[in-house]
Amino acid sequence: MALIGRIANLFRRSRLDREIAAELQSHIDLRTDDNIARGMSPAEARREAVLLFGNPTSTRERVSAADTHVTLDDFARDLRYAARQLRRSPGFALTAILTLAVGIGANVVVFGVLNALLLRPLPVAGADRLFEVVNRGQGDDNQSYPDYADYRARNAAFADMATYRIGTVGLSTGGSAKKRWIYEVSGSYFDMLGVQPQLGRTFHSSDEHGVNSAPYIVLSDAFWRGNFSADPRVVGMTVDLNRHPYTIIGVAPKAFNGTEIFFWPDFFIPIVNAPQIEGYDFLTKRMNHGLFVLGMLKPGVTVQQGTDNLNAVAHQLAREYPAWDDGLTARLVKPGLMADTLGDPARPFLMAVMGLALLVLLAACTNLAGIFAARSADRTRELAIRLSIGSPRMRIVRQLLTEALLISITGGVLGTALAAGLLGGVSRWQPISDLPIHVTVDADARVFLLALLLSVVAGVLPGILPARQVWRTEAMQAMKSGAATSGKLGRLTLRDVLLGLQIAICAVLVTASLVALRGMQRSLSAPMGFSPQGVTLAAMDMKMAGYSDDSAFPVQRRILEETARIPGVTAVGTVDSTPMSGSGSGGSVYREGTTDLRPSNTAFGARYFTISPGYLEAAGTRLLAGRDFNWQDDSKSPKVALVNQAFAHRLFGDGPAVGRRFLSGGKTLFQIAGVVEDGKYVSLTEDLTPAMFFPLSQGTESNTNLVVRSRLAQADAASVISHVVSGIDSSVPFAIETWSDALGLVLFPARVATAVLGVMGLLAAMLAVTGIFGSLESGRPWARAAWS
Repeated sequence: MALIGRIANLFRRSRLDREIAAELQSHIDLRTDDNIARGMSPAEARREAVLLFGNPTSTRERVSAADTHVTLDDFARDLRYAARQLRRSPGFALTAILTLAVGIGANVVVFGVLNALLLRPLPVAGADRLFEVVNRGQGDDNQSYPDYADYRARNAAFADMATYRIGTVGLSTGGSAKKRWIYEVSGSYFDMLGVQPQLGRTFHSSDEHGVNSAPYIVLSDAFWRGNFSADPRVVGMTVDLNRHPYTIIGVAPKAFNGTEIFFWPDFFIPIVNAPQIEGYDFLTKRMNHGLFVLGMLKPGVTVQQGTDNLNAVAHQLAREYPAWDDGLTARLVKPGLMADTLGDPARPFLMAVMGLALLVLLAACTNLAGIFAARSADRTRELAIRLSIGSPRMRIVRQLLTEALLISITGGVLGTALAAGLLGGVSRWQPISDLPIHVTVDADARVFLLALLLSVVAGVLPGILPARQVWRTEAMQAMKSGAATSGKLGRLTLRDVLLGLQIAICAVLVTASLVALRGMQRSLSAPMGFSPQGVTLAAMDMKMAGYSDDSAFPVQRRILEETARIPGVTAVGTVDSTPMSGSGSGGSVYREGTTDLRPSNTAFGARYFTISPGYLEAAGTRLLAGRDFNWQDDSKSPKVALVNQAFAHRLFGDGPAVGRRFLSGGKTLFQIAGVVEDGKYVSLTEDLTPAMFFPLSQGTESNTNLVVRSRLAQADAASVISHVVSGIDSSVPFAIETWSDALGLVLFPARVATAVLGVMGLLAAMLAVTGIFGSLESGRPWARAAWS
C-alpha cells in the first residue's frame, strides 16, 4: 500500500503540499504551546518554534523529495528484481510476451480498421454535420439529378448540398486513350466540403452555365504525382476526355480523395459536362437515378429535423411529378462507404470481427492466467522462504504485479509494433489492380491509446491471480511439503477452470473460421447462371474512342465477327455489363395494358442487360424456352426481350411466358422471345432476382464487354483478342482478363471475411497450444526445468 500511495502522490502534488503545510503548522503550534507553558512570551515561543522547524517552503520540498525518492527507488528496485526473475525464466517470459502480443496485435489491427472506416470522420470541414441523402428503402441510395436540384433549392435545413457519381473516362494526351476512374461532381462539391486546392483552383457553382459548359479537370494528388511527375506547370494544360478537350485547372490536396473511403478517383470533372462525356443526358431525366447526394446541415439543426424537411420537399415533388416521384423519401446516413449499400453491411461485420478479436484477447488473458498460476504454484517454496525471513506479503504481491506489468508493457509494445506494420501493409495494398480501391488505416492516437489500455489490463489482471497464493501460503508447512496449504486439489481446480475456459473460447473461434470457409466454398459452387471458366473478357467503352451509342454498333459487330474467326474460339458475344461485375442497371416492369406508369403501379423491378447474339452460348447461360436473339432483331423489327425464370414466374405465374408481352423503359412494349435460367447478377448471396435481356441491335450500347469462350490458353487468347481489337481501331482502350479474375470485386468481401475469420481461428489454435503446454507441462519436474 505504501508504494501505491507514494505513486499516487506523484499525481496529486498540490494536495500533498497542502497536507504537508498543515502538518508542519500543527507541529509549530504544538511547540509554541509548549514554549509558552515553560514561561516564554507568545512572540518568543512562536519565534523559537519556527527556528526549530526551519523555513516552511524548504521543509515541504525536503519531505516531498524524500517521498518521491523512496517511491521511485522502490519502483526501480521492483523493476530490476522482476527483470532478473524473467531472465531466469526465459521460456515463461517469451511465452507470456508472445501470447499477449498476439492478443493485443489482433485487437489493434481490427480496431485500426474499424476506426479508419467507421469512427474517423472524413477529412473535410464540418464532417460532423455532413450526411448522405438516401431513400427510405435499405440499399436504395441513388438519386436523380432533377431530384437533387429540387432538394437543394427547396430545403431549409442544409447550409448547402452537392452531388456526385463515379464513372470512367478515356484520357489521352496525344496518343491512345487510357481508362481512368473519375468523380463527376456538382459545382458546389468542393466549396461545401471546404476543400482548398494545393495547386491552381477548383471549380465552383459559378462555373456552371448549362449543359457541357465547364470543360475543367481537378486532378487528385496521387494522379498528379504518378502521371505528371508533380509538375506545377500542369495547370492550364489541355487533355482529351473521350475525344473532347478539357483544361486542367488545379490539383486537390493530398489528404482529399473524394467522399468514399475505399474509392480514390484519378480526377474530378463538373457533372454538367457528363452528357458530353457519357453521350447521354441524364441531367434532365427525373427517372434516371444514379447519383449520390451529400448535404451539410446548418449549425444547430438535428438529423431528424433535416430528414423531416427533406421528406416535406419529397412530398411536394410527388404531387408535382406523380409519374416519377411517387413514393420518394429521404433518409440521412453518414457518408464514406457508399452509404448503406456497403456501409450498413460493413458495420455489423466489423463489429462482429471486433468481438472475435476481443475473444482472442480473452483467450490470451486466460492463457496468461493459467501460465501465471502454474508459475506461482511452482514458486511456492521460494515464496515460503521469503515469508519466513520476514518479507511483507504486500511487498511480495507488489513484486509479482511488477513482473506482470513488465510482461504486459513488453507484450503490448511488441503487439502494437506488429499491428502497425500490418496496418501499414494494408494501407499500401490495392486488392484489385484495375480498380482504385485503397484501404487507408493509418493508426492514430485512439488506436495507440487502446493498445496501451489493453496492454495494462490484459497483462496485470492475469498477474493478480497468483496473489491469492501469497496470502494463502503458510511458510513453515510450505517449506516442509513444497506446496501451498490450499493443496494440490485447489491448485489444479483453478488451473483446470482456466484451461477449460481457454479451450472453450478457442473452440468458438476455430469453429467460426471453419464455418466461414465452408460457407465460402458453398457460395462459390452455387449456380450463378453463367460459367466463367474458360472465358476471356475484353472490356471497352467505345465512347472513350469518340463513338456514340449508334456509331459504335458497326464496330462492335465487326469485332464480334473477327473474333469468332479466331481458331480455338467456340463462342463469342457482348454484354454491356457482365453479371456480378459491380455495375449494371435496373428498371421497372409493368404488365401489358398498364397506362398509369407511376412507380406505385410497377409489377416489380428487374436487372437488365444489353447482349448480342451468341452471348448466351459464350457465357454458358442455358436457354430454357423460346429462341436466342439474331441480327434480324433490329430497329425495324418488333421489340423483343429474353427474361429469366424469376421474371417469368413473377409476371405470369406458372403459365408460359414465350410470346407474351410487358412494358418497360417508359411505354415501350416488349415481346418475350425466350426464357433463360436464373442467375446471380449482383452478389453471391442475393435472392432470386428478375432479369431481362435486350438485343444489342435494338438498343445500342457503347459500353462493351467482349465475352470469348475458347480452348486457348489465357495468354494466347489475350494476345489474339488484343490483335483483333487493335487492328479494327487502335484508339479504343480495352482491358483483357479472365472472367474468373473479373469476379474479384464482388468476391472481395467474402474473401476478406473468410480470411479474417481464418486468421482469428489460427490465432486461437496457437493460443490453445501454448496455453495447454504452459498450464499442464510446467507443473512437471522435468518440464519445469525447461520452462524456467
